[in-house]
Amino acid sequence: METLKLDIVTPEGKIFSNNVKSVTLPGSEGEFGVLPGHVGIVTTLRAGVVEVQRLDDKKEMVAINWGYVRVDERSVDVLVDGAVDINGGNESEMAKAISDAKKLLEESTDNQLALSMVFSHIENNAKSAL
Repeated sequence: METLKLDIVTPEGKIFSNNVKSVTLPGSEGEFGVLPGHVGIVTTLRAGVVEVQRLDDKKEMVAINWGYVRVDERSVDVLVDGAVDINGGNESEMAKAISDAKKLLEESTDNQLALSMVFSHIENNAKSAL
């Protein structure tokens, strides 16, 4: 099975580093998905959620405020100013991660429509992950 090496890095360090099946990113021109063999690009990212499909088919989410991504056939390197891993082993950990993600996103944009769509997406996917 072909995989992608995904790295998500902030100024404080790595948030995520693993092989994955696919990743969906909040590009500045809209969301886009990346699979193994993707054409190489470098582009900007807006506030939103990076969705990761792990090798075991489970999904993970990482909220980001803004940044850049470099994609090639085998890897995706995400460089962001701030990120919150929205995963937890139990309900209280997940609730704290969602709260931290909302705070990060609220600080990065004043577009209330975009924020409400991202918050809804986070909450719906987080509930199904528990």
